[in-house]
Amino acid sequence: MDIKKTWLVNRKRVWDILLVGLPLFIIVSPNAKTWIMKQIVSTGLLKAEIKKANSNDSTVKAFFSFKDSTGKIASTNDLKGKIVFINFWASWCPPCRAEMPSLENLYHTLKSDQRFVFVFINEDDDQSKAKRFLEENNYSLPVFTSFGNVPTNIFEGSLPTTVVLNKEGEIVLKHVGMASYDTESFMEQLKALL
Repeated sequence: MDIKKTWLVNRKRVWDILLVGLPLFIIVSPNAKTWIMKQIVSTGLLKAEIKKANSNDSTVKAFFSFKDSTGKIASTNDLKGKIVFINFWASWCPPCRAEMPSLENLYHTLKSDQRFVFVFINEDDDQSKAKRFLEENNYSLPVFTSFGNVPTNIFEGSLPTTVVLNKEGEIVLKHVGMASYDTESFMEQLKALL
């Protein structure tokens, strides 16, 4: 049988395999999911926006402790007077992985400004996986783990979750899900909090 006849006979099978195989590959492969989500984030359609908080609402403030890789413990309460950007993430989470490039860009743009503090809380059970993920992707984000209970008005367990605290320690942003954080408009919103 020649190639043309073989193609004509098997053409429907090839399309069936592609139509079933490609979605199955995307469902099973975390890297494929991450790639698709990165494309969505890069469009700029998923934007986080800082809104004015009602400072009379006592539920707006919430403090928690976190520790670095050396075991040094700090608290968001210690960071009053600074704008605190907090991101809860895990290396196994495709939406977290998808927003990482924008987080890295935001961090690199503002890290030298001492008025901003970046706290990336890793939720992996095995911290070596987080470290390996960051190294493999050349990310230099400062990674911490939570220490003790984190109030639910900051983190309810959904990944990724991003929170911004103003200088008074008030929550001015809580975004659950992936977003693009390295946009000019978001950086201007952060700077407006100063």
